[in-house]
Amino acid sequence: MDIENAQKAVDDWIKEHGVRYFNELTNMAQLTEEVGEVARIIARRYGEQSEKESDKEKDLGEELADVMFVVLCLANQTGVNLQEAFDKKLDLKTKRDHDRHHNNQKLK
Repeated sequence: MDIENAQKAVDDWIKEHGVRYFNELTNMAQLTEEVGEVARIIARRYGEQSEKESDKEKDLGEELADVMFVVLCLANQTGVNLQEAFDKKLDLKTKRDHDRHHNNQKLK
């Protein structure tokens, strides 16, 4: 599924199941919460913190999907076409960063 269709799928879901979008500030708070859940898994599973038994069953993919869902909500309710924005950003990064990363001694 491309980003444009993902935005439409989220919009359809909101209309069918969610009644309406939460306001932008509420969704921003939700996004922060979901990113925190991703950070907790990464810090404990891949970082130096020990993982609690209750955290071992957490699904990183599910938490990343939660982040994506809220980002798509924010894009929809603020009129951002994320497909266009992402394509533009990827093109910019490709032009700007191609040699930068190949020449970075820290990455060798």
